[in-house]
Amino acid sequence: MHILYFSRDYTPHDHRFLSALAQTENQISYLRLERNPTSYEARPLPERIKPVAWRGGKSIVHWHDGFVLLKDLRQILQEIKPDLVLAGPLQRSAFLTALTGFKPLVSMSWGYDLIFDAQRSIFWSWVTRYTLSRSDVMIGDCKTIHNIAAGYGMPAERIVTFPWGIDLEKYTPELVSNQATKTEKGFTLLSTRGWEPLYGTKMVAEAFIQAIFTQPDIRLVMLGSGSQEADIKQLFQQAGVDNQVITPGVIKQIDLPEYYRGADLYVSASHSDGSSISLLEAMASGIPVLVSDIPGNAEWVTNGENGWLFPDGDVDALAQMIIQAADKRSELTQMGARARRLAEARADWKKNFPKLLSAFDLARQMN
Repeated sequence: MHILYFSRDYTPHDHRFLSALAQTENQISYLRLERNPTSYEARPLPERIKPVAWRGGKSIVHWHDGFVLLKDLRQILQEIKPDLVLAGPLQRSAFLTALTGFKPLVSMSWGYDLIFDAQRSIFWSWVTRYTLSRSDVMIGDCKTIHNIAAGYGMPAERIVTFPWGIDLEKYTPELVSNQATKTEKGFTLLSTRGWEPLYGTKMVAEAFIQAIFTQPDIRLVMLGSGSQEADIKQLFQQAGVDNQVITPGVIKQIDLPEYYRGADLYVSASHSDGSSISLLEAMASGIPVLVSDIPGNAEWVTNGENGWLFPDGDVDALAQMIIQAADKRSELTQMGARARRLAEARADWKKNFPKLLSAFDLARQMN
């Protein structure tokens, strides 16, 4: 079967899907909608993945580019003649594909497209409903996404739900071999999200500044970068906590597991997530988590069992829970072990990936 994988950009998530698809017997073509200058996936495309050249994939795409791209996409579909298109997010790559009328179309939600983008305006809501109405199957990564899609009219029997999952052999609770991220003394918080308003990264910085005056031995490792970087670093400077904050920037994927293993507590204040990959990576690494109580997180975190939930958007509550977690550091090993067991049971990418292939079968049966 010839599959066209049509995604918004090229991210670690795309690399994960393309790598798995490359190991199947299918022929895989790859179409990239846009190229964001802040894209952080440096690894080349997996072998056997054939990129498709077109007008898109060279810069950030805006709505007024849609007419030209739609015409080009129709031509590409006629030329390469895929047996199936897997496209997402819903209001971008999947929407363009839906406009062509191509069948079978498997739309893949990226979480934020249904949780956030679909609610931007009446127009975005219409685009979401239009795309789903012309999708043979939709893939989502949690119950929250399933329920939202159903609310937009997608029949439940045509929604395939599975966590994207992670590599349990890569993310493990093994002892840290590089002590650059952890010391015998102190309490290390880890943030891996982009420095953007949607991910609440500035909230994490503000809560850390509050907490450090009660727990002076805590420190914060903040990976990544983003539009709020200057503001966040200024907060640290003004509070005089620079020496207890580590900001390595965007790191290589191969180095990421070591940062998880070097942390005592994973923290995320994201306002929108399905089954967050970074959350699953943290749990698989055997560390407790402290995350916002949005529905996607609540499907994975049980207070006091494998971590804690705090009220979304509440900086003061986040600060207090950081302090409480540091006070209970003797209990964190057992909590981390429970987190690992949950990841093994539900977040194993090797076990979850075949559900994607079942979605292809379902879509083809409908045409």
